[in-house]
Amino acid sequence: MAVDVSVLIVTYQCREAARECLESVYSRTNGVAFEVIVVDNASDDGTADMIRAGFPQARLLALDENVGFAAGANLAAEDAAGEYLLHLNPDTVVHDGAVHDLVAFARRRPEHGLYGGRTLRPDGTLDPGSCYAQPTLWSLFCFATMLTSAFKGSPIFDPELLGRWQRDSVREVGIITGCLLLVPRRVWQRLGGFDGRFFMYAEDADLTLRAIHAGYRPVFTPDAEITHAVGASAAQPDRLILLLQGKVTLLRKHWRAPRRQAGIACLLVGAGSRALVARLLAHRGSARLEAWRDVWRARRRWRRGYPDASPSTPGR
Repeated sequence: MAVDVSVLIVTYQCREAARECLESVYSRTNGVAFEVIVVDNASDDGTADMIRAGFPQARLLALDENVGFAAGANLAAEDAAGEYLLHLNPDTVVHDGAVHDLVAFARRRPEHGLYGGRTLRPDGTLDPGSCYAQPTLWSLFCFATMLTSAFKGSPIFDPELLGRWQRDSVREVGIITGCLLLVPRRVWQRLGGFDGRFFMYAEDADLTLRAIHAGYRPVFTPDAEITHAVGASAAQPDRLILLLQGKVTLLRKHWRAPRRQAGIACLLVGAGSRALVARLLAHRGSARLEAWRDVWRARRRWRRGYPDASPSTPGR
């Protein structure tokens, strides 16, 4: 039987989250022929054993080393048979009919190439992180000057968050995140999949930007909805460091100098500003602010991005 959609999941140290995710996929996906492929990045918490025992119908690729999200997802895609590839984070819970509805939307709108859906936090409130606007020098300046923190959700001072849009309407967007990302196999093959030089974070932004350059119009639909416990596989400082390393790599790959240097400088200033505020307000014990002090100390690690990720697409 032909497979409509291959659900691709990359796991790392997330046994219980992955169990809940897989249970939701198998119990709440109907109306489409699907397969599940899981790549486990050398977890030592029993994630792979749990999948083997609890979900024998899933195809498991248990790796001996952690190759990162992008490379792991590429391995899963190579083993997939579906007409569509659905990248799904292991810290998500699929709602009833979400997979079917996203595939149905893609079939009705083949010109878009990449498709995302609506994500909620575990408490049921909106998680706006399923899609973003593309980064600009203005958005990075707002990050550097902490305007994004002071005016969170502002369409002017926090533009990458797309204002106060509740993700309740169909809309073409600049970036679709990999927590819920549907790609037709033919589009995935044309784009060459994720750039494996991105270890974790921004590989989805890079794929979206390359899709736009190829003439596609990535689109968000509220038809498909999931719950997402953001960052379940990474501690807070590590997550922020990886986010910045990915974003620097994105700028290095897609922006020309001097715009690229100005953007990276904004990221450095933004991290330094938050670290300074954390130091000044240390007595208040804000865990998120304290994390920025660790991020600043690790700036030599992330300010150059990932190795060998030099521009390979036309810059702007």
